[in-house]
Amino acid sequence: MIAKVWGNSKIRGEVSIGGAKNAALPILVASILSSKRIEILRIPDLADVREMISMLRALGVDVSFENNSISMLSTNLNSDISAFPSKIRASILLLGPLALKTGKAKISYPGGCSIGKRPIDIHLDGLRKLGFDVSVGEEFVEAVPIHRYKQVDIRLGFPSVGATEHLMTTASMMRGTETRLLNCAREPEIVDLQRFLNSMGARISGAGTSKICITGVSQFLSARYEVIGDRIEAGTYAIATMASGGKLVIKGVTPSTLNFVGVLQKIGGIISIKDDSMCIKASDLKSIKVFTAPYPGFPTDLQPQITVLACKAKGISEISEKIFENRLGHVEELRKMGAILDVAGQTIRVKGPQVLHGARVVGKDLRETAAITIASAIANGTSEIENFEILFRGYEKVVEKLNKIGVRIATS
Repeated sequence: MIAKVWGNSKIRGEVSIGGAKNAALPILVASILSSKRIEILRIPDLADVREMISMLRALGVDVSFENNSISMLSTNLNSDISAFPSKIRASILLLGPLALKTGKAKISYPGGCSIGKRPIDIHLDGLRKLGFDVSVGEEFVEAVPIHRYKQVDIRLGFPSVGATEHLMTTASMMRGTETRLLNCAREPEIVDLQRFLNSMGARISGAGTSKICITGVSQFLSARYEVIGDRIEAGTYAIATMASGGKLVIKGVTPSTLNFVGVLQKIGGIISIKDDSMCIKASDLKSIKVFTAPYPGFPTDLQPQITVLACKAKGISEISEKIFENRLGHVEELRKMGAILDVAGQTIRVKGPQVLHGARVVGKDLRETAAITIASAIANGTSEIENFEILFRGYEKVVEKLNKIGVRIATS
C-alpha cells in the first residue's frame, strides 16, 4: 500500500486514542487460562490484534470481536499450532499457558518488526526454571511441563516486557508454586495485565516494580475488563502536533502511563492533562538530549518520532537508542526528505531547525513508518510512503484520524 501525504499540515482539533496494543495482546493470551466467558473492552482494531485472534481461533478458542469488544470462551484447546505462521512477537506468550492447559504446546517461531536482537532466550530460560522442558527447532518452539516446584526465584537477565508478562501469566496458574520474578520490566501494560489476571482470580502483586510475586491457583473465573489507553499512540500524536506547530486535544489517555510528557515539555511542549485527556501545543522548540530506556525512561517506541521533532527544534539535539541496535532505519528515510542527521553508534545528532521536503520514502517497521508519516505531514510538498500498511499494526483508524486533525492523506 502507498500513502500520499500532502505537506505543510498544521494539526488541530481533537483525536481519541484506542486501547493499548501492548496491553491488549498479553491480556488476550491470558484469557485462555479461564474456561469461563471472558469479555474485554477497548480492544484496538489493529492488524496485530486480528493476528492474535486468528491464532486463538486456531487453538480452538471461541472468539467474537465487534465494536472494540471481545467475548471469548476457551474450552477444548489444541496443543499444536506450529503450522500456523506467526507474524507477531506476542505469539511467544502463548507457549507457557498453553502447555499448562493442554499438557504440551508447540507454536511457530515468533515474528515481529526487525528492529534488532529480540531473543526469546529469557522466555525459555524462565520456563525451564518453572519446570518446563523446552525445545527449539528452526521454525517452532515446544514446551512440556515436567516438574512442579514449591518455590521458584527467577531473575531476568534483562527487564524484558514480554518475558515478564509470559512468566507472570504462566506462573499464575501453577497451583502450589510460589514464584518471585526479579529484575522485572515495569511498564504500565504489565500492571494492566496483573489487574486483569487478578480479576480472574489470580494472586499476583508487585507489577510496576522490579519484583513480582505470584501464588499459583488452579481455577480462573469469568471476567469483564477494559484495557488502558495506548500511551505510544498518544505520544505519536503529541509529537506530530508539536512538529506541525498546532494544538490538539488527545482523548482516552491513561495519565499515569504518559512517561514522555517531561521530555516534550523540555523541548517546548505546553501540556495540560485532565482526567482522561491531554491538550498539547508547542511554543519555541528547543534542542534536547534524550536516550531511550526501560520504563519509566523515555520509550524506544517514540524514538523515531522524536527524531523528526528534533529536526524542527533550534540547536543541536542528540537522541540515543539504548534498547534496540537496529532502530535507526528512519534516518535513511528522513535524509531522503532533506534532513541532515549525523549518526555515531546508536546516537543521532540533529542540528535544527531544518526544512524538510516531500519525497518517496519506505516504511520498514511500525514506529519508523509513524515517524516518516509525521515528517511527510510537515514537509514542503507531497510525499509518498511505501508499505504504509505497517501502521495498521499499531495505529487504529490512522488515516481517518489524521485527516480529521488536519493532515491530508490518502491511500491506494
